[in-house]
Amino acid sequence: MLLLLLGIIVLHVTVLVLLFVSTIVSQWLVSDEHAADLWQNCTTGPSFHCVASSSNEWLQSVQAMMILSVIFSVL
Repeated sequence: MLLLLLGIIVLHVTVLVLLFVSTIVSQWLVSDEHAADLWQNCTTGPSFHCVASSSNEWLQSVQAMMILSVIFSVL
């Protein structure tokens, strides 16, 4: 029983770490001239230019759910 509880705790800590990393890390999608993540889209052509990526409704809902999941995980 103690081993099962320890396994559950390790699993929960791993999920929390992955949640924080996936929310904070930039550049989820990277190519030669383009990098995109949850918060911004960047182009690396002649000049480096970043714009906010919150123009889509589904992306705004993903951003909100990621923030809410971080808040509720901390609580």
